[in-house]
Amino acid sequence: METRLQKWGNSQAVRLPKAILELVNISEDDRIELKVVDGNIVLAPIRKHLTLKDRINQYGNNNVNRAGEWEIGKDGEELL
Repeated sequence: METRLQKWGNSQAVRLPKAILELVNISEDDRIELKVVDGNIVLAPIRKHLTLKDRINQYGNNNVNRAGEWEIGKDGEELL
C-alpha cells in the first residue's frame, strides 16, 4: 500500500488506514513504539503486561467465565 508523507505542524505525518490498524489490533490513542531497523521505519504497538490480578479483574463477577460441576457418575461411584 502506498501513502504520502504530509506536513503536520513542524513535523511530517503519515495517515494509517483503519484496515491496517485492525490487522495489528491498534486503535486510536493506543501507544506505539517508533524505531529505525536496518534503515526502515518500524511502528509497533506497546502492549502493557497484565498482572495476574489485572487478568482476574477483567473477568468481573459474571458467571460466564466460571466452570460448573460435571456429572461423572452416581454419588459414591465417581469415575476416574
